[in-house]
Amino acid sequence: MFAEADLTRDAFLGGRVQAWQPKSGYRAATDPVFLAAACGAQAGERVLELGCGAGVASLCLAARVSGLHLTGVERQADYAELARRNAGDAGLEMQVITADLTALPRALRQESFDHIIANPPYYATGGGTAAADQGREAALREDTPLADWTDVAARRLAPKGWLTMIQAADRLPDVLTALAPNFGTTHVLPLASRFGRPARRVLLKAQKSGRGPFTLLAPMILHEGETHERDGDDYAPIAKAILRDAAAVDWSYPPKSHPI
Repeated sequence: MFAEADLTRDAFLGGRVQAWQPKSGYRAATDPVFLAAACGAQAGERVLELGCGAGVASLCLAARVSGLHLTGVERQADYAELARRNAGDAGLEMQVITADLTALPRALRQESFDHIIANPPYYATGGGTAAADQGREAALREDTPLADWTDVAARRLAPKGWLTMIQAADRLPDVLTALAPNFGTTHVLPLASRFGRPARRVLLKAQKSGRGPFTLLAPMILHEGETHERDGDDYAPIAKAILRDAAAVDWSYPPKSHPI
C-alpha cells in the first residue's frame, strides 16, 4: 500500500471532488473527468467502473448525479484501497472490488448494471518505452485486450444498458471492432486540444444490443486560440463547464451546447 508521504490529495471539478493519489505512478488528470461527464446515468441507477484506479471518474459522476449505486473494479490492490478511501472521505457508499476484470468474483458476475464506464489503457501491447513506475505502466499499457473489456461490459450490462469509454483517438478502430459483436447505437465525440489540430482522445458511448445508427459528432475543442498565449488555463467555455462546474457532455446532434 502507498505510504502517506507518497500521496497527494488533489482537487477535481473546482474542488467538488478531492482524491488521494500517488505522487509517482498513475495520476488522474482530465480524462476521468470527461469520462464521468459523458455518462448519462440518472439517480437510482447502477454504475460499474472497470479499472477504476483511485476512483476519480466515479467520484466525479457522483458529484453530478446523486443517488447512484456505484461499484468499481481495480486489479491493483493499492489503487483499489485508495478508491475505497476516496469514496469514504466523500461520504459515498461505493463498493470497490480488487479483481482482474476477466476474473470477476461470482457475486459480481450475478449483478447487472445500467451503465458501465471505463478508461482502458491507451497504448497497445509492445512497442514504446515502458514507464518506470509499475502502477503507471499497468494503467497506460494494454495487458487485457479491448475485446475483453467490451465483452465483460456486455455481460454485466442490463438489456439496452450503455457503455461509456474514453480512449486514445488512434485506438478508435480497435474499440469499434471490439464493440461490434455486442453493441450498436454508437456515438463518438472526438476531443481536440485546439481548432485545426487532430483529436488525441475520443469519448464513446454504445448501447448493448442497440439498433440505432453510428454517429460521429463534431470535435469538442478544449482550448481557445491557436496557441497557449497567457498564464493559467485557456479552456474553452464548454470544456471549462465540464472540468470546473460538473457539466454533462452534450451528446445531442447537432450539439446544443457547442459554440458555433
